[in-house]
Amino acid sequence: MSASLNVLQQVFGYPAFRGQQEAIVAHLVAGGNALVLMPTGGGKSLCYQLPALLRPGLALVVSPLIALMQDQVGALRARGISAGCLNSSLDPAAIQDCMASLHCGRLKLLYVSPERLTQPAFLSLLETLHREQPLALFAIDEAHCIAEWGHDFRPEYRQLKILCQRFPQVPRIALTATADLQTRGEIVEQLHLENSARFVSSFDRPNLGYSICDKQHAAAQIAAFLRERHSRHSGIIYCQSRRQAEATAQWLQRQGWPGLPYHAGMPMKARERHQQRFLAEPGLIMVATVAFGMGVDKPDVRFVIHLECPKNLEGYYQETGRAGRDGLPAEALLLYHASDLASQELRLRLNSRTPERLRVELGRLQALARYCQSVKCRRQALLDYFGEPHDGHCGHCDNCNHDYRNWAGPRRRHHAVTFAADQFTPAMQRTR
Repeated sequence: MSASLNVLQQVFGYPAFRGQQEAIVAHLVAGGNALVLMPTGGGKSLCYQLPALLRPGLALVVSPLIALMQDQVGALRARGISAGCLNSSLDPAAIQDCMASLHCGRLKLLYVSPERLTQPAFLSLLETLHREQPLALFAIDEAHCIAEWGHDFRPEYRQLKILCQRFPQVPRIALTATADLQTRGEIVEQLHLENSARFVSSFDRPNLGYSICDKQHAAAQIAAFLRERHSRHSGIIYCQSRRQAEATAQWLQRQGWPGLPYHAGMPMKARERHQQRFLAEPGLIMVATVAFGMGVDKPDVRFVIHLECPKNLEGYYQETGRAGRDGLPAEALLLYHASDLASQELRLRLNSRTPERLRVELGRLQALARYCQSVKCRRQALLDYFGEPHDGHCGHCDNCNHDYRNWAGPRRRHHAVTFAADQFTPAMQRTR
């Protein structure tokens, strides 16, 4: 039995590697750099956590979200692995304790934000540690955040190019679940991974059924969808605004479904409480803006609903991928109205900083419009966007299987639910 397989079984409890995991682990253990594209639920974290245990020294993991760091560190500690994190949510005593563990060499993995990692004082500390014992690796999680024209751009990620300059001999691995060809190019350029290995897994999620429904009366359509297909299931409903998330969660509760709101305007403690409930309790529905979801490891999410069109297909793919991580059947429903795209276009024209950025973002919005209006297999259209061939007719989308349309009915469901005019935002009241 290889050392990597032994650690996989004894520490992580998995009987065998999946997909390209074994090749990625072997490449990184040998000291190679890599770009890894693997769908949500594909096991990306194992691709750097396992090599971190097999290589001597400290492994640094760059993560964009506090909640994601906390979840990963908690899971590692539960397996007996010495892991820690440094972020703005920690009190001074917790930071001091983590730094003491770092100086004493007690940590095997340390999760940090890109802002923390690129501070001059912290880089100097890492150089000191590196001279005493070489660092094991750098893992840049959610690497698509480095793409200026991507759907989750975070400027601080661009500072990570300094890692190649300051630590040229330390292996670097960049990981993401979603990136089109342009985003991949930016990741490679910004992190200096031009000569590195690339591991691109299939973007196909065969257990996920896609459907797009003309938005005629969103409240009635959601009610019919939940009643007929997911009455006791956990799911996520994505909204474009904080107000819409609050109103929709309240409406769900009045209708007897356990809905919880989540958005960046809520106090941190309330967000953490709602996220923990969602992870622990079966059958909850999280009604959220895009502030929710990255790194949330809940395997039994059975559906994702988009109440309005997302900004682009990359964001749509990543958000729908939060359903069905356990491999069992799940569904992604998008309620589509052409005016949603018009609103997105107006926001782009008002907020884009340069003509070039506007051109790229409008191109991505047009790709989303073509996807929504397409009559061919949804899966084929989605995979085409990511440059992956597909033979068409998946049998699990509304264009391949009419069963995915039947829950709404032509007209009989549109008035199944009544509500006061002030219960919804205008986007939910819209009719055609």
